[in-house]
Amino acid sequence: MPNWGGGAKCGACEKTVYHAEEIQCNGRSFHKTCFLCMGCRKALDSTTVAAHESEIYCKTCYGRKYGPKGIGFGQGAGCLSTDTGDHLGLNLQQGSPKQARPSTPTNPSKFAKKIVDVDKCPRCGKSVYAAEKIMGGGKPWHKTCFRCAICGKSLESTNVTDKDGELYCKVCYAKNFGPKGIGFGGLTQVEKKE
Repeated sequence: MPNWGGGAKCGACEKTVYHAEEIQCNGRSFHKTCFLCMGCRKALDSTTVAAHESEIYCKTCYGRKYGPKGIGFGQGAGCLSTDTGDHLGLNLQQGSPKQARPSTPTNPSKFAKKIVDVDKCPRCGKSVYAAEKIMGGGKPWHKTCFRCAICGKSLESTNVTDKDGELYCKVCYAKNFGPKGIGFGGLTQVEKKE
């Protein structure tokens, strides 16, 4: 029968597929709405499709049906041990149920060490995590705590100085800990000793 002005036939429903609604896979055309996994009926795209001869599957169902089987393969690639494969027409042998993994770590000392090793901010005493950590004076600080101890100005690597475990801007450091006299720290007179 001649194909009068239509497109190819859909690999799933056998109806005409027009160019605007066409998805091609494995040399066959499909409607966008028919491009579904033959096992679970989940919508597919170019990254999730796995073709086997004239059938299309999601990668999970493909692995269950055509992937390796046996010990170490979870009864088919990508398969949960609780999945029987009934929706795929598979007869998977059910062995003894596996024990679930414990929810607590097998080596609690490693877990406890990780909690203890979290750095503490010298200013507020709270934990400092990597996303908020700034190093200053050899210690980790929160971004919000990385301020001058005297004036409260936000600090950067270019204007930070440290003394006795505390951070200062260069101006406050010079005024409070720098040399004194004419030309230093804003003094205009030299104090006379009596």
